[in-house]
Amino acid sequence: TEQLYVRVAAMDEQSFLSSSADIPFEQSVIVVGDREDIQYRAIMAGVRLIVVSGNLHVSSEIEHLAKTKKVSIINSPGDSAGTAWLIRAAGKVRSVFKEERGTRFFSAREKLANVRRLLADAVSPLECVVDDDGKLIGIFSKSDLLKPIRRKLILVDHNELSQAVDGAGEVEIIEVIDHHRLGNPPTPHPILFINQPIGSTCSIVAELFERAGIKPSKSVAGVLMGGIISDTLNLQSPTTTPRDGELLSWLAGIAGIESGELANIMFEAGSTLSAGTPDSVITADCKEYEQGKIKFSISQIEELGFRFFWKKSGDILDALERYRKTNGYFISALLVTDINTQNSLLLIKGDADTIHSITYSAVNKGEVFELPGVVSRKKQLVPYFVNLLHMTAR
Repeated sequence: TEQLYVRVAAMDEQSFLSSSADIPFEQSVIVVGDREDIQYRAIMAGVRLIVVSGNLHVSSEIEHLAKTKKVSIINSPGDSAGTAWLIRAAGKVRSVFKEERGTRFFSAREKLANVRRLLADAVSPLECVVDDDGKLIGIFSKSDLLKPIRRKLILVDHNELSQAVDGAGEVEIIEVIDHHRLGNPPTPHPILFINQPIGSTCSIVAELFERAGIKPSKSVAGVLMGGIISDTLNLQSPTTTPRDGELLSWLAGIAGIESGELANIMFEAGSTLSAGTPDSVITADCKEYEQGKIKFSISQIEELGFRFFWKKSGDILDALERYRKTNGYFISALLVTDINTQNSLLLIKGDADTIHSITYSAVNKGEVFELPGVVSRKKQLVPYFVNLLHMTAR
C-alpha cells in the first residue's frame, strides 16, 4: 500500500514549489487545472500522479513529457476542490469487489432477464461487465436493474423475436416493416405494422420514400437496389412481384446504374463458399423458425454455380451439425442457390425421420438434396418444412 499526499496546486509556480519542501514529490498527487507551468514543474519533479480538473485536456507537449518521465495523468470532470474531496473520500476497489461477497462478471450481451434472475438474492454492492477478452468495461448495481429501459426498437425485414437482436423482447417495439410470415410478438400498445406480400423489404422502404414524395440520395437508392436484387435474385425469384420491378427501375434512375449491371457486380464480387469458412457459410444468412414446440433453422447463400460447393460439402455438413447442436435445433438446413440455373442444393442435419421424409432427390448419403426450381427460402422452402414437420409430428 502506498501513502500518497493529495495537494491542490492553486497558487503560482514559486509558491507551489516552496510549499512542497516537506512533501516528497514522488508521493504527491497533484490536482491542477490548465496551469501548464505547474504541470511542467510537477512532471519534472517526478510526482506520482497529476489529476487535471475541469475536464480540461493537456497539451501534446505536456503529454509527451509525462510519457517520457513516466508520470501518470488522468482527467476529472469536477473542479479542483471537488476532485480533491473525491480522491480523499474514495474507497479502495478491494473493499467492494471481494470474492466472498459474490461479485459476478457478466458479458455485455447478457440478457437483462437472466441478470435479474441471477442477482435476485445477491448481496454484492456492485457487479462487473466485461468484454470478450475479460476486460472490465462497466459496473452496475442491483438498483440499476430497476431503472426503466428507454431504448426502443423497430423490426425491419423480420417480425419474430427469434430472429431479432438479443434482448429485443425486453424493450419497446414501436414499428415493424417486413414481408415475411407473421410470427410477431404481442405489444402493449398499437404500433405501425407494415407487412406486404412483396419480394423485398427494400421495396417497401423504397415505396415509403415514393409515397412521402422524398427522393432518396444516390447512395441510399443504390443500397435499396442491392437489397431488392439480392432478395429477388434480380427479379427472378418466385417471390418477385411487378411492384418490385417498378421500384427497382425508379431507384435505378436515381442511383445512375442499371439493375442488370449492379446485379453482375454483386454476384461476381465473390463467392461465400470460396471466401468464407464453413461456420461463416452457415451463419451468413441464417433464420430461426418455430413450428409448434419445434425450433429449426434455415440458412441460404447464392452462388454462381456449384463449383465451390462440392469441395467443401463435407466440412459444411460438419459445421451445420455443430451449429444445430449448439443452438438445440430439431433440424438445421442450408439452401445453396445457383443464380444462373435457378436451382438449389439442400444440406440438412438433425432428426432422421424428418430427413427421411424429404421427397426431393438425395445426392449424398441422404444429407444433400437437389431442389430444381427452388430459390426462395420464404415462399418455397419454409412452407415445405412446416408441412413436413407437421406430418412428422403426427
